[in-house]
Amino acid sequence: MKYKNIREEELKNKVGADWFAAFDTTEILGNIDFTVFPKQRPLPFGEGWGGATPLLWAEAKTGNFDIPAMFVQLILTIGKARTFDKTMPPAFLGAFDFKKIAFVPYINVQDIFYLNDFNWNVTPSNHETKEFQLIKTRIESTLKQNTYVFEYEKDAKELHTFIKNNVAKATTSNKIKIDKNNFIPIYLRWLDVVKPIIDVNWDDLKKANILDSDFYLADLFVDDKDTQALEDDSTIRDNLFVVFQNQGYKIAKENIKQMFDATINLKVKETYLLFWKNYKRPPLKEFQDYIIERRDLLVPQDIRERKGAFFTPRKWVELSQKYLTDYLGENWQDDYYIWDCAAGTGNLLAGLTNKYNIYASTLDQADVSVVHERIDHGANLLKNHVFQFDFLNDDFSKLPQSLQDIINDEEKRKKLVIYINPPYAEATSTKTVTGTGENKSGVTTNFKINEHLKPKIGAATNEIFALFMANLYEKIPGCILGQFSTLKFVNGSNFKKFKEYFLADYISGFIVPAETFDNVKGKFPIGFTLWNTAIKTKISTISTDVYDKNGNYNSGKNFYGELPVSLNKWFGLFEDEKENHIGLFSFYPSDFQNNNKFSILTKQQKRYCKKITVKNLISSSIYFSVRHCITATWLNDRDQFLYPNDGWQNDFEFQNDCLAFTLFNSQNKITSQEGTNHWIPFTEQEVNAQAKFESAFMTDFMKGKISPALPKGEGEQQTLFQQTATTPTTLCHSERSEESHKSTTTVCDSSFVGMTKREYNPLIFSPEATAVFDAGRELWKYYHQTASQNRNVVYNVNASLYDIREYFQGRNDKGRMNSKSDDTRYMELIGALRSQLAVLADKIKPKVYEYGFLKE
Repeated sequence: MKYKNIREEELKNKVGADWFAAFDTTEILGNIDFTVFPKQRPLPFGEGWGGATPLLWAEAKTGNFDIPAMFVQLILTIGKARTFDKTMPPAFLGAFDFKKIAFVPYINVQDIFYLNDFNWNVTPSNHETKEFQLIKTRIESTLKQNTYVFEYEKDAKELHTFIKNNVAKATTSNKIKIDKNNFIPIYLRWLDVVKPIIDVNWDDLKKANILDSDFYLADLFVDDKDTQALEDDSTIRDNLFVVFQNQGYKIAKENIKQMFDATINLKVKETYLLFWKNYKRPPLKEFQDYIIERRDLLVPQDIRERKGAFFTPRKWVELSQKYLTDYLGENWQDDYYIWDCAAGTGNLLAGLTNKYNIYASTLDQADVSVVHERIDHGANLLKNHVFQFDFLNDDFSKLPQSLQDIINDEEKRKKLVIYINPPYAEATSTKTVTGTGENKSGVTTNFKINEHLKPKIGAATNEIFALFMANLYEKIPGCILGQFSTLKFVNGSNFKKFKEYFLADYISGFIVPAETFDNVKGKFPIGFTLWNTAIKTKISTISTDVYDKNGNYNSGKNFYGELPVSLNKWFGLFEDEKENHIGLFSFYPSDFQNNNKFSILTKQQKRYCKKITVKNLISSSIYFSVRHCITATWLNDRDQFLYPNDGWQNDFEFQNDCLAFTLFNSQNKITSQEGTNHWIPFTEQEVNAQAKFESAFMTDFMKGKISPALPKGEGEQQTLFQQTATTPTTLCHSERSEESHKSTTTVCDSSFVGMTKREYNPLIFSPEATAVFDAGRELWKYYHQTASQNRNVVYNVNASLYDIREYFQGRNDKGRMNSKSDDTRYMELIGALRSQLAVLADKIKPKVYEYGFLKE
């Protein structure tokens, strides 16, 4: 058989290469086994769901499986994650094993995802559940009529033809259905995209009480061919003030249609078509009357919060309401009460439908006035439910009586959703941490609740959002919390006491880049998380969905509430204050957000530094490499580096890789201008230096001529270099000549007099590390060749990597090193070094997770 006796990952790779080579099969989408996208993707249109359309989502199995069973497992996987809500559905669903592959058009099975009262929270791979059997029963007849099945060997030609003529051309076959929960978010997006291309004077229409929402409704109630779809439904047709006909709009309101007799055209028809290709029109029949009846909900979201506020982008508002719907049910807005107690001008409430169940409070009376003005213009809120209230200072007796009645009733309180995006501010800044600034005056200390909560949640009181969480947890026990915030309260080092106090059941959530929020600087995740405070559970591991800045579903990510102690604690085992040091660490908290400040230096800084000595050089290199081999991104910004397991201790290749990475990384800022450079990784002969180096420490160390025995840690004597190698692939990073070895047997410089001197086994470097040394050697050679002949500068024979970079790149008028040089040969050499260093970093990365320095 074609793919018999291979593992699932290999099966997926081979199917992708053999049958879908013209497509992109590398994208990972949640727990779906196999995806196919066009290789040449169009630029995303708008935001959110308007990105590239997938062609295929498929289930993969290594055995010989029943086709309906494979499709059922795929459907349960999709339905459980509601993947179709997070990204555009595909043209086809598929299922394949080692012998065959099957396809079914997504449109033929999509109705299954809209089943009422169906439990999607089952394990898809468990074929014995009643849910599995129910789905199988419902789709078997559909699959018989609509499934295309091909055997790889027998039907190879037909399979290639099917993929070419159907899958490849089916990029627009599936659309998002319009219902009561998404017709408002779609309208808000329509305002940004379609309204600007309608060629009409909106002020004239407004005088006649024709609103932009009337044009939106005209668009909704047409079919896929842009013709009216309601010829037989006079009730809805009679309630449309505008209709879409012949690629344009006509006013249908009898008393004013003569004022606007001409067709209102579109300026850019392509934009219109591109927008609506994502949605299935008209709306689902069971929601059509509701949408017409609640046209009052279609109020433009045209007011932004005042400058400096923390505005929630529309796409994240829409997405958060999807998560609320998934958890609380389709009719949640009728079944639950909603209170935004940090409402600002109310943008988080856009899209909510039941104004009788919505409450909004805000700190500033000016914001209340703005929202009241919006209500006068049709916003779907009640004025007496929108009020000034300081959630962190005011007594709850100031709340409207109807809201007090809900809070004071235990059962009603369980139906209260606190839906907030509280202010993001903290009392400390980078300057505070580094000792160059002061705490932000009054950021949290001005809140009355601060004094009350400090003994309960400790340092978490520095964060305003944590004060909101703790206050509502205490005063509104049992409520549902849906909150935008950072994820510090899950994995932050200052939140240990907070997590002992705030006990709640995590439901679901997602994270997005912080930079997508107005007036937020920095690359870190902001999350929307759902919690049930009626269930007392300590925050442990929470799994979130990940969306990129355009609103496209990307992957998943875990955040851990219970983590081992930090990497800094581990390094404490190797601290050595007695020996003469060869360098210093600028010591910062061990997380990604502090990595840009963490470097190796020659000279003591204002901030406390740790010594790097002969006894802890390898552990220092591991510490350095673990922190710098993985690039900091918005997604990992809050991840903590951890105390590892013991696996690293006997992995000498890993240790030596880390040393090589440390020697050539740009965050190694050792400079001979501030002291002796003990970090030169080559002999004078290797780089054609024109004078003797002041220190041969590093090459002696790598040759095993200096004892690297470490101090005791956890009661055990640790020795890292009792390595043996019968067939070394690389000796001291290259096969050196006998003459080269002889030239480096000099005694260490005076600062190391008295240090143990023995012939230890030399360090053996991997091919990847050796390639780094080779690239570095060429750079050092070029420096010595160039600098020794330059009459305009003093030749520095002891130059470090940092010194070499400064020599070629220079500094700007502010004293900062330039990012590049005019010397093309240097740029080639530094580029080659960085390239090889990146390869080495990729080799180190898996070990970072394997040995527990980071958790995935």
